[in-house]
Amino acid sequence: MSSPIILASASPRRKELLAQINITPLIHPVDLDETPLPNEKPLAYVQRLAADKSALCATILHSELPILAADTVVILDDSIMGKPKNEADGIEMLTRLSGRTHQVYTAISLRGSQHWQAVSITDVTFRRLSEPEIRAYWQTGEPADKAGAYAIQGLGCSFVKSITGSHSGVMGLPLFETAELLAKQGLHLLV
Repeated sequence: MSSPIILASASPRRKELLAQINITPLIHPVDLDETPLPNEKPLAYVQRLAADKSALCATILHSELPILAADTVVILDDSIMGKPKNEADGIEMLTRLSGRTHQVYTAISLRGSQHWQAVSITDVTFRRLSEPEIRAYWQTGEPADKAGAYAIQGLGCSFVKSITGSHSGVMGLPLFETAELLAKQGLHLLV
């Protein structure tokens, strides 16, 4: 199915994940302030950002097509780990994740005839990482624009001891939940 949807994201990973379920979306990224609100909990934060992205895209485009947006955050000790600001921040994030289990929250928002949302929460356990290994990983450039400073679909996969939940959710778009929302909109993948 060449899907009649709009993806409100420039993420190549999200586009690739949609291709796995035979969807080729129109791409229209939006830019908004991703600063957490005072005392905002991680779950509320990720849901708000996904909804705000789809709403902003809908306002800009005035399209009849459904609009899909997503947001992904890494959570450790109840705090949000976004994209690293610089090398020191990235190294600090990876050092904190080393040998521990963290959560990856990915919220999706689909605006069509109605607004639907879903959230995928996945536990990811890292093996212990050495300081030279962390620094060498940073030098690859891979972690610079990734939540939590790692990419499970890249070299960062070698850090993952175990995962409980959605692998595609950790990559940025949980396909099970996405397919469920698309079906609510009347877009069935296999029929």
